[in-house]
Amino acid sequence: MNYFPTPFQTRRAFLGRVSHGVGAVALASLLEKSSSLHAASARPAARGVVYPLPLPQKAKRVIWLTMAGGPSQFETFDPKPKLAELHGEAMPESLTRGQQLAQLQGQRLVCHAPQFPFAKFGKNQTEICSLFPHIGSVVDDICIIRSMTTDAINHDPAHMFMNTGSQIAGRPSMGAWVNYGLGSEAENLPGFVVMVSTGPGRSPQPIATRQWSSGFLPSRFQGVQLNGRGDAVHYLTNPGRVSRAQQGADVQAITALNRQHDAFVHDPEIATRIAQYEMAFQMQASVPELTDLRGEDARTLALYGCTPGDGSFAANCLLARRLAERGVRFIQLYHRDWDHHSLLKEELPLRAKEVDQACAALITDLKQRGMLDDTLVVWTGEFGRTPMSQGNKGTVGRDHHNKSMSMWLAGGGVQRGRVYGATDELGYAAMENICTVHDLHATMLHQLGIRPDAFTVKFQGLDAKLTGVEGGGVIQGILA
Repeated sequence: MNYFPTPFQTRRAFLGRVSHGVGAVALASLLEKSSSLHAASARPAARGVVYPLPLPQKAKRVIWLTMAGGPSQFETFDPKPKLAELHGEAMPESLTRGQQLAQLQGQRLVCHAPQFPFAKFGKNQTEICSLFPHIGSVVDDICIIRSMTTDAINHDPAHMFMNTGSQIAGRPSMGAWVNYGLGSEAENLPGFVVMVSTGPGRSPQPIATRQWSSGFLPSRFQGVQLNGRGDAVHYLTNPGRVSRAQQGADVQAITALNRQHDAFVHDPEIATRIAQYEMAFQMQASVPELTDLRGEDARTLALYGCTPGDGSFAANCLLARRLAERGVRFIQLYHRDWDHHSLLKEELPLRAKEVDQACAALITDLKQRGMLDDTLVVWTGEFGRTPMSQGNKGTVGRDHHNKSMSMWLAGGGVQRGRVYGATDELGYAAMENICTVHDLHATMLHQLGIRPDAFTVKFQGLDAKLTGVEGGGVIQGILA
């Protein structure tokens, strides 16, 4: 191509032709570099890029329960009698001097006692807050970690970090990594499904869809959100007078055109587009069957304490079990409104009631069906809460905190009836068996049969991975 201007060519036209040429060279280079991702996107849906698995697979799927807003460990799973003794007194400066705080920076720091009593449950008499008696009834099936930490101290970056291993947007979410690495066993459903619920009352922060993004992986691996009320997926039904046969013919024709185009340009996103059209067509039949709970007996509905179609966390837990049965690889449930800077004593019992029975029901249901052994269930927020009070008298709560938080896991090769790690006597910082988010991600991948240190994708010249540049260590102390 002649890039030199002719007497009849304007400077704008010349620059435009040059830019197209340079762009074509750059595009060819990028496409060549993305050939490995393109090959992955062309693999059968049932197989991911990690094949054969390098490690024994203890978990085949993950159900991740996110309590969005940051539940307080002092009113959930970390009893602190010493904190109760010092209620109203100044927080020891030896603990807080020079430490990062969110909204309490520069304020007088006062100890705030746990607002609800703890009770002992299970064979090991494990102490958890009395607001969670149903979880207490299955405490012998779960593993509580009291020494989790995170790097982020504000909601959005903390969600990003918990979901992607980075506080910076644009990285693949953990569900996308798992979907990419293992593929999906679901023929007519996405491999990564997300559901969001909110209890009645306050208006919590929104959950950004980038939390289940595929990042720099092909977009076919991103999470697909199902609605809790109404149609689970928008535009699920065909327009009037359009039969399923006609719709199928349209999809076949569009697929044929996309394949022809893909053969010419070799763009991995075209393979994604093909897969999305085909998956959308399959979901028109599979999703109504998935969300039709009439096949569930009254005993199961009573176990979860839900009304079909009510959009509650309980209904989503039941749908999570149904998704797991159908081969979905990664299921993530968000329940919002755990951000208690104030009204902690008034609001937390409402949130606990919304999730307590459903969480226990999910564990019980999976166990009864023989699925708990190979399903990893994770319950966590994005960070913890301070042992210091925040707010005015009568509306007291707790601030964001990243040096200590509590969470639990169940199934998937994790020890049952175990409490792992500990914080200091006031719960300010993790002190024993300290765990990080990268460690949690590494443990999840390990149980899925993937070596976390070797599961990488080239991105911007680096071997990017879910566990970050520094990596994470498998939490061996919680494994069965």
